[in-house]
Amino acid sequence: MGKTMSLSARREMLASVQEKYQSSDSKLKKQIMEGFLSATGYDRKHAIKLLNNKLSKSQTDKKHGKPPKYNEPVIKVLEMLWHASNQICSKRLVPFIPDLVTSLEQHGHLSLTDDVRELVLSVSPATFDRLLRCERIKTGPGLTTTKPGSLLKSQITVRTFADWNEQNPGFFECDLVAHCGETAMGVFLNTLVITDIITTWTECIALFRKSSADVILGLDAAKKLLPFTILGLDVDNGSEFINYELFDYCKKNNITFTRSRPYKKNDQAHVEQKNGSIVRRIIGYDRYEEEAAWETMCELYSVLRLYVNFFQPTLKLVNKIKNGSKTIKKYDKAKTPYQRILTCEHIQHEVKEKLTEQYKKLDPIILKTKLIELQEKLWKHAWTKEIKTADEKNAIVEDNVLDTANPKRYRKADKIRRPHDWKTRTHPLDNVMDFIELELELAPNVEANVILDKLMEKHPNEFCKSHLRTLQRRVSELRAKESQREKKYEELMVKHKHMTTATIPAMI
Repeated sequence: MGKTMSLSARREMLASVQEKYQSSDSKLKKQIMEGFLSATGYDRKHAIKLLNNKLSKSQTDKKHGKPPKYNEPVIKVLEMLWHASNQICSKRLVPFIPDLVTSLEQHGHLSLTDDVRELVLSVSPATFDRLLRCERIKTGPGLTTTKPGSLLKSQITVRTFADWNEQNPGFFECDLVAHCGETAMGVFLNTLVITDIITTWTECIALFRKSSADVILGLDAAKKLLPFTILGLDVDNGSEFINYELFDYCKKNNITFTRSRPYKKNDQAHVEQKNGSIVRRIIGYDRYEEEAAWETMCELYSVLRLYVNFFQPTLKLVNKIKNGSKTIKKYDKAKTPYQRILTCEHIQHEVKEKLTEQYKKLDPIILKTKLIELQEKLWKHAWTKEIKTADEKNAIVEDNVLDTANPKRYRKADKIRRPHDWKTRTHPLDNVMDFIELELELAPNVEANVILDKLMEKHPNEFCKSHLRTLQRRVSELRAKESQREKKYEELMVKHKHMTTATIPAMI
C-alpha cells in the first residue's frame, strides 16, 4: 500500500497512538496497528518497531546527527586558500594546502590556532567542495588562426598522445594562442606557450606577431627563463612551426623536433590544457595589437610564470584502464611544477637549491595582487568596436572648426577635408592577400611573377599576365611593411630581454 500521509503527519499520528498502543492488550493493539498501517502505509515490521520505541514529543522535535565538524573560522581559511590559489579545483588544491599554509604564514597573511590548523589540513576534496559550495556560486570560444604548413611534413616525425615515453625533463609541447578577438585580419599579439611533459613547467612568451622568426625569438627568450635545457619540441601543423627556419634551429641546437597529427588536439593535450587554464583565463579573448599592450603582456607574464610554476599544483595521469565502455583513470598526488623538479633525479642539485631560495622569497598573495593590477592595465589596451567607433567620432569632431559667430554651426569652408584614399571597386588580388603573405613568409625573396604563376594555376579564370604590375606594387608594400616591423620588433625584443631580467628579480 502506498503512503498517503506526509512525514510530519505520520510523526504526529505516531505520537498520538504510541502511548495507547503500549498500554493496551493484544486485541486492542491489533486494531490500533491495522488503523496505523492503513493510514501511514508503513510495512508491518517497521510499524511495530516505531510503536514499541520510547519516543517522546521532545525527542521527535530534536535535531538528529552530529554537530558540524568544520566551523565558520575553518571555512573562512579555506576560502582564503582557494582565492590565493586562483580558485583551482579541490583535487589540485587539497594536496598543496600544507605548503600553501606555510607560505602564507611565513609572509604574515595567516595565523592559525592548533585546532583550526588540524581541521584545515585534514579536509578532503569532497568536503572542500561541499564547504565552499556557496562561495563557488558567487563567483565563448575563440577563433583558430592555425594555417597548415605543407613544407617538411615528410621530414618531421609525427608524435601522438601515446608516444610520450621520455623520463628526462626538457621535452616540451609548444603552441601559439592568438589574441585576435573576433577577427583574424591584420597583425595582432600572440602568446607562445611551452609546457614540459615531465614537470609541467610552463613558460608564456608574448609575441608581437605570428611568424617563424617570432617563434624562434620566443624560444630564445624562454631558454633564458627555463631551469633546464630544451631537449625536444613537439608542435602542431601551423606554418609558423612547420618551416625551414625552425627546422634548422632545432637541428642546430640538438632539439628533437616532432609534430602532432592534423586536427588531433589530443596529441598536444598538455599544452592545450595550459592554453585554457592559464592564457585564456588570465588574458581572455580580446584583441591586442599595440606596442603598449605587448609591453604590459610581457610584464604580466613575468609575474604569471612565478605564480603558476611555484603555486599552481597540477595532476598527472598515472595509468588508464579500459573496462568495456568504461575508462578508469588514476592520477598522482597534485604537485606544483617546482615540487616536481625537486623530486626529479635528472635535474642538478644546484638548480634545485636556486629554485628553493627563490621559492622562499615569493609571496603568493603579492603575486596574485600584482596579477590583478596588470590584468586591469592590459584590458585597457583591448581593441573593441566601441573604442574604434569613439575614435572615429573624435576624429570627425577634430576635423571640423567651430564658427565663432555661431558655435553650434561648423564652417564648411574651414573643414579639413580628408584625401580620397578609398577604393571604388575591389581588385581580384584583394581576395588572395592571405595567400600572397604566406608565400612571402615562406620564401621572402620570391619574385612577383612566380606568385602570379601560382595564382593563375590556382585561379585560371581570375588572373592573367596583366595583373603583374599591380602584384609587384603589392609585394613591394608588403616587404616595406615587413622591414619596418622587423626593425620595430628588434627594438621590442631588446625591451623584452630587459624586462625579463629586471622585472622578475624585482618581484622576488
